[in-house]
Amino acid sequence: MKFRAKIVDAACLNHFTRVSAMIAKLAKTCTLRISPEKLNFVLSDRAASAGENFFSEFQMEGISAENNAIYLDLTAENLSRALKTAQNARALKIKLTNKHFPCLTVSIELLSVSSSSRVVTHDIPVKVIPRKLWKDLQEPTIPDSDVSIYLPALKTMKSIVEKMKNISNHLIMEANLSGELNLKIETELVCVTTHFKDLGNPPPASEDASQERPPEQMAEVHIDIRKLLQFLAGQQVNPTRAVCNLVSNKIIHFDLLHEDVSLQYFIPALS
Repeated sequence: MKFRAKIVDAACLNHFTRVSAMIAKLAKTCTLRISPEKLNFVLSDRAASAGENFFSEFQMEGISAENNAIYLDLTAENLSRALKTAQNARALKIKLTNKHFPCLTVSIELLSVSSSSRVVTHDIPVKVIPRKLWKDLQEPTIPDSDVSIYLPALKTMKSIVEKMKNISNHLIMEANLSGELNLKIETELVCVTTHFKDLGNPPPASEDASQERPPEQMAEVHIDIRKLLQFLAGQQVNPTRAVCNLVSNKIIHFDLLHEDVSLQYFIPALS
C-alpha cells in the first residue's frame, strides 16, 4: 500500500484544516478512506463523511488492483492539531509511512523570517483496517426522500436549536415542497415551533415524485436534538449549498457542499 498527497494552494490548505477541525468536533475517532478519486473521512458512529478533491499531487496504491483503496483508523484530534501549524504554510504533504508502526506523516513547509523554508513533521499513528471490515464503512445508501428543501443559515438554526435543547431532548423536523420548514418541540407543558418560509426546494429527481405529493403536505421526522446540535455546532465549512432530505419517520439526510468539500450527515428517526 502507498499513499502520498500534496497541497500547495493556500485556499485549499485552509479548507483542509477547517475540515479536519470539524471532523474532530464531530467524533473522537474517524476512518480515512483513500481511493484514486478522492479522500473521505468516515465517522461511522455519527454517520457522517467529508471528501476532499483538491490536491496538487495525489498518488495511491490500494491493497490490490481489484480493491484499490486504503482504510485507516486515526484519532481525529491528532490530525486537527497537526494541521493547526499549517497556517500560512507554503505546502503540505501527507504520506502513509511505517515507523515501527503505521503512521500518517504530515509534513508542513513553513516560511521563516529570512524567507528560507523549514519543515515541521507530525507522525500520526494509524491502524490499517483489513479488507473484511470495509463493508461496515461504506457510504450509507440514501433512500428516496419524501421532501428535499434548502436549509436556512446554519448559524440561525444552531441558535434556535440550542434554546430548544433546554426544553426537550427530542425535536420534530418537518418540511414540504412549498419551501416551508418547521422545527418543533412538544412536551406535556409546552409546544414551541419555529417556522421558516420561502426556502426553496431542489429540483426533484423525477417529475413523477413531485406530482404525486401535494406541495403543502409535510414530511416529518422525530430526532434526538443533541445529534442535530452536534452537527450544527461542528460546522466550519461554510457551505455554498445546504440541502435537507427527509424520509418520513425514518431518517434525515443533510447534504452540504462547498467547492470540492462535501459533507453527508445522517440522523435516524427515534423509534
